[in-house]
Amino acid sequence: MDFTGVMNDALLAVAGAQSKPAAGALMDEETFRAFYDRTSRAVGVYLARVTGDRHLADDLLQETYYRFYKAGAAHHDEGHRRNSLFCIATNIARDTHRRNARHPVEPLEVNEADEETVGIDTRIAERFEESTDLWRAMAQLKPVQREMLWLAYALGSTHAEIAEIVGVKSGSVKILLFRARRKLAALLGRPA
Repeated sequence: MDFTGVMNDALLAVAGAQSKPAAGALMDEETFRAFYDRTSRAVGVYLARVTGDRHLADDLLQETYYRFYKAGAAHHDEGHRRNSLFCIATNIARDTHRRNARHPVEPLEVNEADEETVGIDTRIAERFEESTDLWRAMAQLKPVQREMLWLAYALGSTHAEIAEIVGVKSGSVKILLFRARRKLAALLGRPA
């Protein structure tokens, strides 16, 4: 999703909120645009890894920025703003996972004639979904383990930031990361 689509949706959603006191706390368009440009790639990749579905991640990315903008919360600094954004993304991904677990969606079967019509390149889809052993192993982890590993090692988040985003105690992060690494190593067939 591009910035214009996200911003338009957010502005339309809060247009009626001008009379609320919190409406003054909303970021202006330029600030929001700059924040989106700095963070959208990292949040999008995070959501793709957590959900395992790039298209769903695009939808969740839009929803994340929409909710972030609509909340209009005051933040102490850039780090606090970023952590808040990742916390929203994590919660949206979890909600989606729970909803999909309760109401599973059955994939459509596509035959060769449909593939040509729709223009699906199955080789690209297969490479994306099953590109590495790591991808398959990460898919077997619990969602919170995937989230923590991605935040720690892909995004370089501190233990305090991970605790805030994932919603666990700061003292628990070290042991939870250790257990997630050990399980990932076992799935990859490597010693922990």
